[in-house]
Amino acid sequence: MTLEFLITSLIVVASPGTGVVYTLAAGLSHGRRASAVAAFGCTLGILPHMLAAITGLAALLHASALAFETVKYLGVAYLIWMAWSSLGEQGALRIEPDAAPRSNGQVILSGILINLLNPKLSIFFLAFLPQFVTSDGASAVPGMLQLSLGFMAITFAVFLLYGVFAASMRRHVLSSPAVLRWMRRGFCVAFLALGAKLAFMHT
Repeated sequence: MTLEFLITSLIVVASPGTGVVYTLAAGLSHGRRASAVAAFGCTLGILPHMLAAITGLAALLHASALAFETVKYLGVAYLIWMAWSSLGEQGALRIEPDAAPRSNGQVILSGILINLLNPKLSIFFLAFLPQFVTSDGASAVPGMLQLSLGFMAITFAVFLLYGVFAASMRRHVLSSPAVLRWMRRGFCVAFLALGAKLAFMHT
């Protein structure tokens, strides 16, 4: 992996997106452990896009308007549900001092779905990774695998930092009902904005 690849990947991963918002929400809602599980789930959600890029399915998704639109609007619908969930006091992302924590499986599944239903990732893998892979056919697949795993490692590390920061602020957030209300609204707006951005994305 080149320094250029690492820097570019870091910029892409650190930019606010659905995974970042979800990990921050998990950290604020249920603490450091939940944020780490959420970061892991979002990272696992990259795997299908990585496999699609390696097998050529991402190119098919990029070329087929129907397939792209289907995945895109499923992602939009899920983000709208996440917005509703974060806004509701009893939603999945409720931020309460006595809220029963969600199971690790539930947190991971939500993280996977957030990235799985994001066609932008398939396009990213299709357009970005090949730039750093040699044209030699024999080494193309191993090269893609190495870069993809590197990207996943960067994703997990950055999301984990976001989550730990959010968890460290949890006590301050929980101490103020007004901050809690605005935090819920903030996450709701963030998910809606990301859904709108995805809805207007084109192949």
